[in-house]
Amino acid sequence: MMSASTFINFFQAGGFFMYPILLVLAVATAIVVERVVVIARSGTNAERLWGQIAAPIQGRRMDEAVRHCTQSRTPLHRVLASGIRGMKGSFTREDVQGSVDEAMMQAIPRLEARLSYLPNLANVATLLGLLGTIVGLIQAFTAVSLADPSQKATLLAKGISVAMNTTAFGLIVAVPLMLVYGFLQSRTNRVIDTVEEYSLRLVNLAGQIAREDGSDGYSNGSEMHQARRAVGMKGAVHAK
Repeated sequence: MMSASTFINFFQAGGFFMYPILLVLAVATAIVVERVVVIARSGTNAERLWGQIAAPIQGRRMDEAVRHCTQSRTPLHRVLASGIRGMKGSFTREDVQGSVDEAMMQAIPRLEARLSYLPNLANVATLLGLLGTIVGLIQAFTAVSLADPSQKATLLAKGISVAMNTTAFGLIVAVPLMLVYGFLQSRTNRVIDTVEEYSLRLVNLAGQIAREDGSDGYSNGSEMHQARRAVGMKGAVHAK
């Protein structure tokens, strides 16, 4: 483990390009922390939520199902709530799919926001380290060719130190950053896959209800039963 004094000496020996690499590290760390918080808040027990809303939806109790979805602000809760609200006006797959797609277009970009910056920042850190290496080697060869013979060894060592330290620091920043990016990307994809899976379940459930009812336009079961009763009463009057 590198001590604080050792790191300070290492940083100072790296020259100017250590500071831009440090800035890249600071920006990347802020993005990582923010993404970790967002992903942590996006997690939910999807199967439990589906168990809470499936029965009310099948019973045409849409308000009750929406209440379960508004108890949290995760992307899955928001997308399912939007789809269920769409079912209040119609049970057709097209209408519910439209409501779900609209909600997903708002939720998914928020999950993926700024995540693509991390590999770019890792590449920038690596390139800055390489640039520092080139500058350090230029300083070293210039010292060898122009400096006083008694100072050549010192100046050569300083130039090589700049070259090696900037390269090392750039890789120290870039390699963990790529690993963290891969981890965050996988967790984000897991959340997105869950949202897509249960959104499809909701759309399929809406289509199933529409087929069972044989109608698309009723907002809930009571309205449908009233309409059927009215039709039956009209038929009885005409029969008389």
